[in-house]
Formats: sequence, C-alpha cells, structure tokens
Amino acid sequence: MLDLDLAYFADPDLEVGLLADTATWARHTEGWAGHIESWLVQLAAELPPELCAPAYSLGLSLVGDGEIAALNNDWRQQQGPTDVLAFAAQEAGLDDLPPLAIPGPLELGDIVISVETAARQAAQHGHNLEEELLFLASHGLLHLLGWDHPDEAKLAAMLARQEELVKVRPEP
Repeated sequence: MLDLDLAYFADPDLEVGLLADTATWARHTEGWAGHIESWLVQLAAELPPELCAPAYSLGLSLVGDGEIAALNNDWRQQQGPTDVLAFAAQEAGLDDLPPLAIPGPLELGDIVISVETAARQAAQHGHNLEEELLFLASHGLLHLLGWDHPDEAKLAAMLARQEELVKVRPEP
C-alpha cells in the first residue's frame, strides 16, 4: 500500500461540456488519485531505488489550449498547444548532489494536460475523452518517473506500458 498526496486542478474556464463528458472520477481528486496510486503500485518493481517510496506527491492540472501553449513555449520553446507536459521534480543528472533528507512523500513533479487537445485526439483515435485523459496522465506519470522516448523504439515501449497501466481499473 502506498500513500499519494495529489494536488488536482481543473481549470474552471474550460468549456463546460468537455469535463461533463468524462466520468465523475475525472472531475475530482479522489478518482484521479485512485488511478495514479494503482499505476504507481503496478510500476513499483520497475522503479529505480531512488524513486521507491511509501508515499508520493504530485500535481495534476487539466487546462485549456491557451495555458498549455504558454507552458509549451516557456519550457520547451515549442509554439502552440500540446497534449501533455510533465515537469519532473526528480531530474536525472543530479547524481553528484547529496540527497536531501526531507520528511514526507517523495515529490515527483507536475503533469499538465490540455483537455481541449485531448478531446480532439480522442475523436481522432476513436475513443472517448475519459480514455484519452487516462492515457495522457499515464504518459505524464511515466515521464515523472524517468521514462523518455528519444527514438521510435523507446516511444513504442512507453506507449505499450501506458496501455498496460490504463487497462487496470482501481477499485472504488
């Protein structure tokens, strides 16, 4: 069993119909926490020792295209909206620094998803918005845990792992 401290935010300015089309859990912290906890449990055996913890903390924000486009420009120097951004708190390359002894959950970082882009992609992929949001959240979580996709083979492996994660539905 693990403990998750989830900071959840859904932009109140999103088109009313977008989030109304998703399951009740997708509009509330508890439902998202159940999915993310389930994914962390599924991934536990694959995590490097520095990412193994009894408790985690992360943020999940559902925003519109305007906000994610601004973040995409500021952080990735990419123009326009994207579907998901992940801001990892446990960055690779900090191995020379001494570990911080901070009590409490291990901070993983933040996942930001554009609900507008997710809705367009859901239609393109032939599934509903709820499924697309889960897929994007799992993608963001894998990035927070150090996964990356610099080439087609790594991308295929990451997408396959996402498919496995979202198949398992947590108990309510």
